[in-house]
Amino acid sequence: MRKIQVPLCLAILLLGTSAFAPLVNAQELQVKELAEGLSNPWGMAFLPDGSIILTERSGNIRRYSANKGLSEPLANVPEVAAAGQGGLLDITLDPDFSKNQVIYFCYSRAGEGGSSSSVAKATLGVTELKDVSTIFVASPLVDNGFHFGCRLAFDSDKNLYVTLGDRYSFKEEAQNTDNHLGSIVRIHRDGSVPSDNPFVDGKAPEIFSYGHRNVQGLTVHPETGELWAMEHGPQGGDEVNQLAKGKNYGWPKITYGIDYNGDVISDKTEMEGMEQPVVYWDPSIAPSGMAFYHGDVFKDWQGDLLVGSLKFNHLRHIAMDGDKPGEETEYLRDRKERIRDVEVGPDGLIYLLTDAPNGKLLQVSPAKG
Repeated sequence: MRKIQVPLCLAILLLGTSAFAPLVNAQELQVKELAEGLSNPWGMAFLPDGSIILTERSGNIRRYSANKGLSEPLANVPEVAAAGQGGLLDITLDPDFSKNQVIYFCYSRAGEGGSSSSVAKATLGVTELKDVSTIFVASPLVDNGFHFGCRLAFDSDKNLYVTLGDRYSFKEEAQNTDNHLGSIVRIHRDGSVPSDNPFVDGKAPEIFSYGHRNVQGLTVHPETGELWAMEHGPQGGDEVNQLAKGKNYGWPKITYGIDYNGDVISDKTEMEGMEQPVVYWDPSIAPSGMAFYHGDVFKDWQGDLLVGSLKFNHLRHIAMDGDKPGEETEYLRDRKERIRDVEVGPDGLIYLLTDAPNGKLLQVSPAKG
């Protein structure tokens, strides 16, 4: 029989992993289902008492605690445009939450001519939100239900970062810093613009970085304080990026993917003045939710990156040597559940949200023995 040699780059593509690291067989983990019956849960955050506040894309915010289980939806949540990929999306706590009880959430907000990714802040009560106000609305409004982005994170200076998508039909606008399409913005907690934003004198002064497609992962490294983001590529070309002020991340001028119909979007993967990803996947894994592990439970995972996959239904562990990616491992694929969000709890365990009409909150711990 004739032996066929497969080029290394093709072999990596056939494995369905990143272009930088091999994929290895998964080990067993323990999974505990904490809650079910959630309507496409999307984002979550841990409260100081160890309980969780989480969103359902249909428009609800709920609490979960080990003692009381899942609460009824909180009152006074603003109406959301829950169509397509839009709805009530990510949620986070104010850096001074223990003093002010303020939360922030990103949602698809209807307006004249379409909808937009918007950010609201509110005071969290026991059964309701109080003093709800919208502090940021991305422009322009677009009449479709795609690529809203909508992950949230605070940096050490208490600035809020909001990820935004290109809204699918307007990918070329990701290179235009006169609007918010395909960008990540940085704002103060009241929605005002930091004076050192890179495009502070422009038409979209909130922009921190641009050239993004649809960013659905955002996290701050627990040791370095650096901001990391993760975005959906088209057919191929999902990316993990280290963010830096004013940088251009290339979409759609450079990409490692092609269009869904097979057309070439760009024949370039690199251009001067555009950033390269730390990791990219081809074929796409449809990543959503990311966190660096920090805790005492998974002792060998300290500083490693955890990523949810919607397409291939798994939790992906990426071994990290500083900011250099290494071996990748898939977990939980046999459960056949789309992983929408990934968080590390204060107890050092890993918490996941599964994206389904009957979505779940899962707690992950190491295998026994």
